[in-house]
Amino acid sequence: MDDAVSLSTYLVPTLILGGVGLTFGLLIAVAHRFLKVWEDPRIVEVAEMLPGSNCGACGFAGCRAFAEGLVAEESQPAGCTQLSADDMEDVASFLGVAAGEAVQRVARLLCAGDASVAPQQAEYLGLATCAAAAAVAGGGKGCSWGCLGLADCEVSCDYDAIHMDPLGLPHVTPEKCTACNDCVEACPKDLFVIMPVDQKLIVQCRSALEGDLAEAICSVACTACGKCALDAAPGVIAMRGGLAVVDYDRNDLAGTEAIERCPTGAIAWVEGTQFTTPREPAGSAAG
Repeated sequence: MDDAVSLSTYLVPTLILGGVGLTFGLLIAVAHRFLKVWEDPRIVEVAEMLPGSNCGACGFAGCRAFAEGLVAEESQPAGCTQLSADDMEDVASFLGVAAGEAVQRVARLLCAGDASVAPQQAEYLGLATCAAAAAVAGGGKGCSWGCLGLADCEVSCDYDAIHMDPLGLPHVTPEKCTACNDCVEACPKDLFVIMPVDQKLIVQCRSALEGDLAEAICSVACTACGKCALDAAPGVIAMRGGLAVVDYDRNDLAGTEAIERCPTGAIAWVEGTQFTTPREPAGSAAG
């Protein structure tokens, strides 16, 4: 009798647990059978053909998401800024689609105020980052809108595309830049923008001051004189809030005539590298 009771004490719970496990196992198997979402096997193969850096310059969350977009024909291989021409053709050939064409995009700096033209008004002593300096009264620079020169952008770039020059201004190498947006996010002054390389007319200033006040703190500041707006094709440049603003929807009308009478060189015609060393005379084209 005792043996029977002892056996039932262990056997019944075991059978119950086994039955519950079997039931849930069957339910999971049925759910997997009917709820499974089919995935195109090409996605994995295309993802393996991509760089795997997940930089986001293609407009997708990462290389896997970009691969899904390629397979769904929501994008073209040319949308990846890191693929070589041969790799791009390999992806296109694998998917049986055209590689497409993409205008190269590059990071541009909306400031030309290095240490030779935009002096410090106070010495900053603290953590040597732009973010830290900007939190202390905007940094020690005379122009509170200007580049602080402490290289947060250079540190953030994983592609060795940004290097600080001896005067504390970051130089971007277009051939290395993947337009990943990291420098844009790293700059506490919001001075970096990602632009197509065919947008060559660039206002290298963010100062809200005008006239002598602007030039007093930076000799290459936009003084809002309006000469560029007058000289450019109609509608290409407008004066807003003390700055010349380029309408890139009219980029096909832009030309070097817009920079010729700029008294400070705040607006530049840029082809390739944005800045040259040593600094060119005011009003000359950078390239």
